[in-house]
Amino acid sequence: MSGKEKNYYTSREAAELLGVAVSTIQLWTSNGSLSAWTTDGGHRRIARISVEEMLNEQKAATAGKSAPEHKLSVVIVEDNEQQLRLYIKQFESWGINAQVVTARDGYQGLVKIGNTIPDIIITDLKMPNMDGFQMVRALQVMPELQDSLIIVITGLRGDEVEEKGGLPESVHQLTKPVPYKELEALVREKLK
Repeated sequence: MSGKEKNYYTSREAAELLGVAVSTIQLWTSNGSLSAWTTDGGHRRIARISVEEMLNEQKAATAGKSAPEHKLSVVIVEDNEQQLRLYIKQFESWGINAQVVTARDGYQGLVKIGNTIPDIIITDLKMPNMDGFQMVRALQVMPELQDSLIIVITGLRGDEVEEKGGLPESVHQLTKPVPYKELEALVREKLK
């Protein structure tokens, strides 16, 4: 490029600069928060000036704050890769300031939950290695998690859950397909 700065960023470059996911950049360009255009080849280009203005706004917003805003910490334990991606997209679309960590089974979940001590734990029940029932029982004896919201989202019927020993009363149980509106309501309630 002969030393001259280009007047745009790719979606990935803009996402890295602004500290958000590429899907968030796509949302912001769609709703007009960022100025962008599409090339003949179908690639999105975000105006450099628009990204820099947003960066300056972010800096100005954080400069006035003495304490950082609480970031909700969430651990999602789910063995289905596609379902994990859907959860992450939902959190982004809700505009909730959340740090989402994922795990593929109960063992990974326990390790990540122990490292994070999350505000919210979302888990499936049927998983390889250690299932959600075993993991939830292990979580119940961890005093540092007494304030954590545990949400089980399962395809199992109520009687099937009971046959496997049931779940503690403090655990919220939702049925698949994932009822995202109910999930969002529980998450927002925890934020309060």
